[in-house]
Amino acid sequence: MASLEMGRTMKKIRKKYTAAFSLLLLVFLLAGCGKKEETANVRVAALKGPTAMGMVQLMEEAGRDLGDGMSYNFAIYASIDEVTPKLVQSEVDIAAVPANFASVLYNNTKGQIQVLAVNTLGVLYLVDMDGSVQSAGDLKGKTIYASGKGATPEYALNYILEENGMDKEKDVAVEWKSEHSECVASLLGGQAEGAVALLPQPFVTTAQMKNGNIRIALDLTEEWNRLQEGEENPSAMITGVIVARKEFVEKNPEAVKKFMEAYRESVDYVNGNIEEAAGLIEKYDIVPAAVAKEALPYCKIVFIDGQEMKEKLSGYLEVLMGQNPKSIGGQLPDEGFYFRKQ
Repeated sequence: MASLEMGRTMKKIRKKYTAAFSLLLLVFLLAGCGKKEETANVRVAALKGPTAMGMVQLMEEAGRDLGDGMSYNFAIYASIDEVTPKLVQSEVDIAAVPANFASVLYNNTKGQIQVLAVNTLGVLYLVDMDGSVQSAGDLKGKTIYASGKGATPEYALNYILEENGMDKEKDVAVEWKSEHSECVASLLGGQAEGAVALLPQPFVTTAQMKNGNIRIALDLTEEWNRLQEGEENPSAMITGVIVARKEFVEKNPEAVKKFMEAYRESVDYVNGNIEEAAGLIEKYDIVPAAVAKEALPYCKIVFIDGQEMKEKLSGYLEVLMGQNPKSIGGQLPDEGFYFRKQ
């Protein structure tokens, strides 16, 4: 009897402990369900040059506990050919890429890429050594050394020439080189009197640091803006944008929102703290600090999203479409190309 009574007592104790444990487990589960903070590891890629410069402050902060459930993995590449397969194969979530290439990617992947923001306006400049070019009209009769045939530099130059009433075949002599350094060498060589060279930043600054006689004659972004004055929906000359995989955007809306907020802050920091930002740009092996310090004011690093992004970028792509449809992937991207903030 004593043994039977003890068994009943132990059974009651086990029931109490089981009930208590179940209640405790339920509390933990409910606490977990109530947690709204989204955690994400965001893989970001960028190219050496201006399109990566605006994110260096975010890159610096990424190694610290930001307290928002976010972690970032940044990688800087020398060529867009290195970034493309990583985006397509879902090895990268977000990337800074050339503006026209974003459209090519969108068309080639049947809409699997979205553009989040414009991060760099035009960085192309015409430079001379004799001060003879003061306006676009002064380019008539000039020899222009340039690299980037079949790419944005050619299309942008053609647009500026044509809109200023010049025939690119008859009124100027464009000599295409394979590298920017060849353009500078030809300019310095004095092979053509009064010649000019088409160069991007920060290569302009690098060339000027080697030869103080090289002078910025025309800012192609300013020339573009002048031509767009009076247009109902004025476009802008755009170098780079931030894109993301559409699948990543749809599955991680809060992570995308936090990234864009942090990236905007990074751009503001870089533009407002030139010397400190130049040090970070060198730290992440983008360009030397001395070059970055001089070039940053001319790199037109921005953060433009939403409707303004769409207006400026769509107009820019329309101009490129008119120059060469292949430059944007054969057709203008549809509405799905442009990210809309929720």
